[in-house]
Amino acid sequence: MESYEILWKNTLQELEKTISNITLSMLEKLSAIDLVGSTLILKSPTQSFANHATRVSDKINEAFKSAETGITDFKIYVGDSTSVFYASQKEPEEMSSPIDPKYTFDSFVVGANNRYLYAAAKAVADDPCNSYNPLFIYGDTGLGKTHIMHAIANSLKKNHPNLNVLYATCEKFTNDLINTIRQGKAYSAGSETFRNRYRNVDVLIIDDVQFLAKKQSTQEEFFHTFNELYGKNKQIILSADCQPKDIALLEERLLTRFQGGLMAQVLPPDIETKIAIIQKKAEEKKYILSFEIASYLAENSDDDVRSLEGLLNKVIFASLLNEAPITLSLAMEALSVSRPQEDKEEQITPSTIINTVCNFYKIAKADLLGKKKNKELVEPRQICTYLITELLSIPLVSVGQAMGGKDHTTVIYTRDKIADLIKKDPRVATEVNDLKNLILKK
Repeated sequence: MESYEILWKNTLQELEKTISNITLSMLEKLSAIDLVGSTLILKSPTQSFANHATRVSDKINEAFKSAETGITDFKIYVGDSTSVFYASQKEPEEMSSPIDPKYTFDSFVVGANNRYLYAAAKAVADDPCNSYNPLFIYGDTGLGKTHIMHAIANSLKKNHPNLNVLYATCEKFTNDLINTIRQGKAYSAGSETFRNRYRNVDVLIIDDVQFLAKKQSTQEEFFHTFNELYGKNKQIILSADCQPKDIALLEERLLTRFQGGLMAQVLPPDIETKIAIIQKKAEEKKYILSFEIASYLAENSDDDVRSLEGLLNKVIFASLLNEAPITLSLAMEALSVSRPQEDKEEQITPSTIINTVCNFYKIAKADLLGKKKNKELVEPRQICTYLITELLSIPLVSVGQAMGGKDHTTVIYTRDKIADLIKKDPRVATEVNDLKNLILKK
């Protein structure tokens, strides 16, 4: 039996859990005849059986993941025909990263540290392609770069719905390119699909371009993408945690292009801006935070917005746990529990949290940090990510690295998802609370 036949057999076994016996019997009439890259080629004896497969294509794709086949796509041929009857085209949907609707200009707190950036971003959002091109945003992690880029995208979608806006992380761009090359598509129609996706847009927004460092093939592809869009007078918006000249081994031709537009730096917020940010975040979460409490949290935070939000979340959690309103004494107690002394803070590390979660759910560390999509692994993995962001004031990039190399946008999505589940699902809320008590040794 060929390897692709085994993969299809495993997929059918997984499908048995999600589809009816009649539908399964129809799919069993299809045979796997080849594997091209990560696309499985199936052959159906009749068009009727093929039609049944197309109706459950989403479940087939889910089964590929659940069975850990590595297959990302499939095609169906009918009888002896050499024409494709059906192709599950997923690439266009996966080329971009989701734009978070809650990141808007209205929710962005403007202070002395980011006033210049805010003005530049608004100018680009109001008049894309004619203001500043490219707009290059840089600054340390956790200061609002991703927020402002999502805000630009949301504003464009609302006020210029005719424009094709694509937001993606540099990691996503790189992975899409690697997958195209790996599947043998570098000089084929698959390559055109990749390039058309990134080049046939009106606005291209790429986050974290510092990850272009030392990646020659990615830099080459990005250079041509940049040139084509710029030549068509399309808007380009980039962000990094440093200036272009500080990106290691960045090609000179990319460096000059990155510096050819407007460079906007975002600086750490001053104490007044911190207070405004934390009160704004509390308002978004439907809490009222007095100036006294906001000042206390601001004075005990690091110099980034994410640490501010992390402290606020600790205080909110304490309020829910004790079923009491947020007072200064409650805030002080919440912060003393999570960071009582320097020696205890040193003991609570990402590894501490990861090991506690593994023991709690009785799963192996390799599985928790791996990429398996089993339900019994996905939720503990997400809860672990949430707990690290809640209990430790470390950059989201560091959280992602601790969790097996996730990018910071994935960390943000996971953190927000579990925070939402805690409000809706009592079981999840209880498990998170129990884990916190174990970690903090309450």
